[in-house]
Amino acid sequence: MAGDHNGFALKSLLCSELSASGHEVSDLGTHTAEEVDYPALCVEVCTRVRDGRAGRGIVLGGSGLGETIACNKLPGIRAGLCHDVWTAGISRGNNDANVLVLPAKRLTDDQAREIVSTWLGTPFKGGKHARRVAQIAALEGGG
Repeated sequence: MAGDHNGFALKSLLCSELSASGHEVSDLGTHTAEEVDYPALCVEVCTRVRDGRAGRGIVLGGSGLGETIACNKLPGIRAGLCHDVWTAGISRGNNDANVLVLPAKRLTDDQAREIVSTWLGTPFKGGKHARRVAQIAALEGGG
């Protein structure tokens, strides 16, 4: 899990709570509320997901838009920007998202908890959705 300065406080809370509930969590920064550039944080989370050191990743930013764009530039990453439990369920169930992006400026702590819980607890449906995810993966190779 990583977050920029906008996501620092919420990331810290979620890291603590997920660890306390038995999840293995790596806090990849930032570790202060001072302004940082988020792309490197996105790369660190996504690299760990892509190479198997992490099953899934979570990235937090102000709006989450830039983080989502940055994460989705990396092959093998399917990052979903989730504002509510419905989008969290769709991103996992239909899109097999392996990175959750949260808009820290738009969520309460309780909303973020619900989104993370839904996202972590929703299995990929497979079937027609697997076919679509394969088509998305093919786009990474240029078509």
